[in-house]
Amino acid sequence: MIEKTVNIIELPQLALAFIPVLAVIFIQFSWSLPQKRTLHALARMLVQLLLVGFFLSYIFESNSAWLVLVLLIIMVLFSSWIALNNIEAPKRQLFQRAVLAISLSSIITLFIITQGVLQLSPWYHAQTLIPLAGMVFASSMNSISLSGERYYSELANKVNYKQARNIAFQASMIPNVNALLAVGIVSLPGMMTGQILSGVSPFIAARYQIMVMCMIFASAGISSAYFLLLAKPNSDDDLK
Repeated sequence: MIEKTVNIIELPQLALAFIPVLAVIFIQFSWSLPQKRTLHALARMLVQLLLVGFFLSYIFESNSAWLVLVLLIIMVLFSSWIALNNIEAPKRQLFQRAVLAISLSSIITLFIITQGVLQLSPWYHAQTLIPLAGMVFASSMNSISLSGERYYSELANKVNYKQARNIAFQASMIPNVNALLAVGIVSLPGMMTGQILSGVSPFIAARYQIMVMCMIFASAGISSAYFLLLAKPNSDDDLK
């Protein structure tokens, strides 16, 4: 059996990945669309990934429960704040709701996945827990962002709470349902692709990907639903 190793990407090769990115920026420029946010996002992506690569190397080596907990808390706070970018409502109250929603969905989902499916030992094994937590936080963040934006738009159009909640929840789950429909036919998701590239059997990679898809779908649904429940108005007139 041929043992396969992951290729090391040199910096000059990595730079080639930005060619199609520059094409998108050129389109924005040609169509007189704003490029500032795109450039800012690309710059942040570069800095954040380079820093996190260095930081995670240290955490993986130390494998400290306290360091892992601190990092998870930071990830929850940042994902909660980013989720509110497109929501037109008071940010302080929304931030508390987003933190609660992401925390609840993450605790439930990660506990079942790490202790039930993977039987992770110790529970804070950084090299496994942090990547999985990142997927959960990102899924919850996107779901809250979509549901929150749609929910407050519906309320602004004088839609009652129950109807606005249902519309917002359905909208927030569209990307996740589409991902379930497309996986394996249209796309091979990140974890499965990475494992196949590193030489893992496609059958084993498929099992891990099923676990990940369930984890992402559940975290998105739980966080969105809880966020919308927390956003329930106090006025009886809005609850009809």
